[in-house]
Amino acid sequence: MSFSIGLSGLRAAAKDLEVTGNNIANSATIGFKKSRAEFADIYASSFGTCANKSAVGVRLAAVTQQFSQGNLELTGNTLDLAVNGEGFFVLRNETGQNEMVYTRNGTFQVDRDGYVVSSAGKRLQVYPPQTPNSNIAAFSSGNLTDLQLPLDNIGAKATTEVDINFNLNADAEVIADAGGPAFGWPALPDTAPDPNSYNWSTTYQVYDSLGSPRDVTMYFVKTGPLTWDVHVGMYDVNNATPPEPPVMIDATGTGGPVEIVFKADGTIDTVNGATVPDTAAVIPISMPAFTDNGADALVSSIKLDNATQYSSSKNSVIDLTQNGYSAGTLSGFDVDTDGIVFARYSNGQSHILGQVAMANFKNPQGLAQIGDNNWAQSYGSGEPVYGAAGDGRLGSIQSCALENSNVDLTEELVNMITAQRNYEANAKTISTADQMTQTILNLR
Repeated sequence: MSFSIGLSGLRAAAKDLEVTGNNIANSATIGFKKSRAEFADIYASSFGTCANKSAVGVRLAAVTQQFSQGNLELTGNTLDLAVNGEGFFVLRNETGQNEMVYTRNGTFQVDRDGYVVSSAGKRLQVYPPQTPNSNIAAFSSGNLTDLQLPLDNIGAKATTEVDINFNLNADAEVIADAGGPAFGWPALPDTAPDPNSYNWSTTYQVYDSLGSPRDVTMYFVKTGPLTWDVHVGMYDVNNATPPEPPVMIDATGTGGPVEIVFKADGTIDTVNGATVPDTAAVIPISMPAFTDNGADALVSSIKLDNATQYSSSKNSVIDLTQNGYSAGTLSGFDVDTDGIVFARYSNGQSHILGQVAMANFKNPQGLAQIGDNNWAQSYGSGEPVYGAAGDGRLGSIQSCALENSNVDLTEELVNMITAQRNYEANAKTISTADQMTQTILNLR
């Protein structure tokens, strides 16, 4: 009996050394999760008038993975991703009937077709955007797809809407002659509008269908305590006679100003009689096709929903957005803490490509290790629960970082010494049992 007990102890100590050695060997493996050898004693029982139990050794009960968080290391590589918290990245294994595998190793790269893949070539899964080629963060959460980065440039987009937020000085002087800048359109070439004919002006750019910037100037004329006339002008390149500059003409096509009226609390009330925020409460822009570059006619609108009239030292633009842009080249990618992947372009635009999908399990320790830092679903792990970063028990995603192995080398070296001592002690048990047997055999 002593021999079998000692032999079981040798097997247990050898397995403990094996698990510890594997942890040490993978101490520098990205996303690796250490394991722990767990043992149970063995008892033999016989039943008669009295139950008799005796110890017969030890056995390996389980080798369990420890999914504690590893340290995050910044790398500066955008496609290096780390999970801070619970959860796994989801990869599609094309060679195995397209089944999903799971990993904590975020060392991703781009293959020749633009797909984001692991070092083993498995494709990272994301939720696709509901509106492609936009910056609207709404996703098809029930549909996993491969993340493919666009390698092409982005085309130009004509401006169709301008949203301007400004404040007009309530203490500004009312101008009696409300004829507008230079007292009417069009202004003469080389002639700037008479500064005494308006209270304030601001200029910004919109884009035509080919991405060429076009200057739009808005002139504001105060005509009453709460009323203003707005003249909108653009340079008429179609009627330019070089070397003279183009003439600025009425960009609204109405031949007159647009009247805006404010409420007594300083917020905007109406635009040309239409109550804000009705769809008609906008200033239209309508310019014919541009002859200098062949761009289409520009049809746009200026929203004034957030304009105000408060007492101020000066008139000012608070915010301005417009939805047009010039053509641009791909300049890079970004991933935020929610796992949303953006493509950045040289024209300042960004498009959402998808949201990184994550998975978690009721029993992560039951996952089957399949190599290459990947796990597969098993009966013991339960079904995967998919979601996005921050959902439920899922952690956040750190871009430009990797999760190091959670192996503590100092702890493993101590475990190795302990396992070695256990092995030596069990070997001593067998040696002692051998000596005792030899003593019995030597009896005369």
